[in-house]
Amino acid sequence: MLVLDRCCCHDRPVTQPGAIDVPVNTPARRDRALVVGAASVTVVLWASAFVGIRAAAEDFDPGPLTLARAVVGSLGLALLHSVLRARGARAGGATPQRGRLRDAPRKVLVGIVLWGVAWFGVYNIALNAAEHHVDAGTAALLVNLAPMVTAVLAGLVLGEGFPRRLIAGMAVAFLGVVVVAAATSTGRYDAVGVLLGIAAAVIYGTAATFQKRLLQHVDAPTMTLVGCLAGTVACLPFAPELVRAVAAAPASSVLSVVYLGVFPTAVAFTTWGYVLSRTSAGRTAATTYAVPAVVVVLSWLVLRETPPALALLGGALALAGVAVATTRRSSPARPAPHLETR
Repeated sequence: MLVLDRCCCHDRPVTQPGAIDVPVNTPARRDRALVVGAASVTVVLWASAFVGIRAAAEDFDPGPLTLARAVVGSLGLALLHSVLRARGARAGGATPQRGRLRDAPRKVLVGIVLWGVAWFGVYNIALNAAEHHVDAGTAALLVNLAPMVTAVLAGLVLGEGFPRRLIAGMAVAFLGVVVVAAATSTGRYDAVGVLLGIAAAVIYGTAATFQKRLLQHVDAPTMTLVGCLAGTVACLPFAPELVRAVAAAPASSVLSVVYLGVFPTAVAFTTWGYVLSRTSAGRTAATTYAVPAVVVVLSWLVLRETPPALALLGGALALAGVAVATTRRSSPARPAPHLETR
């Protein structure tokens, strides 16, 4: 279970003279529950993306697959953004969180476009291409360098520092990923695949860090939509190949691509942005160390691939590391509230 305890909502009551001083913490608890739920959705859907990519990779090359996922993701995000805006309007608010995009400085818009091209475009192409050169275990090991990159950049650039509990938990989680990779690796890799995997991890970690900074100026749903649109435009040169691939691919592969666009892209990036806007970049990135463990379980359930016992052990170790990294030491219990009456 993922636990993220640093949320934006820390409401405390204002005690009036002679009133009964009873803490009101329901909003804070609700916000924490929403963050944990959103992080869990992100992990499960991103894990399912590896299964979906395997189902579509035989019929779609890296570039066309990235474009197809971005196109479907953009459509899903546009619909989701419209729903959120309508709900906000009914509730009497103009935007769900930060300021509107049109009110943000031009450099923020440029940053969002570059972020979208990097994560929705270049990262996915690099990852998809890497999986043509290395086996799944090696790819998972390389990509999971990204949370470490995020933690380092967040400590240096965002001023989050290097909490010992976070670093220790990430080290344990990464050790679990190494065990999973060793258990599932077939030994197939080459230098090109390794370099592509490392490049994907660096892009992922850098994009996650700077997304946190950009979220200070614009709300997460809007940023995700604009970024995905930017990634789609950047991948348009692959459109002719995509048309040919869709025409030749079986319905099952096309449905896998649609799934990748709707759920691991539109839904998961929305929940990721929600979590990132409410907790530190380091802790948010640490939750993704649970992805390899979930991939093992999903492959077992969906693809009927019985995992080695060592992979299950590595998955458990990764989950334990996530639990350590995403929680903080409990503070001493506060004394019971004083009830004062007239």
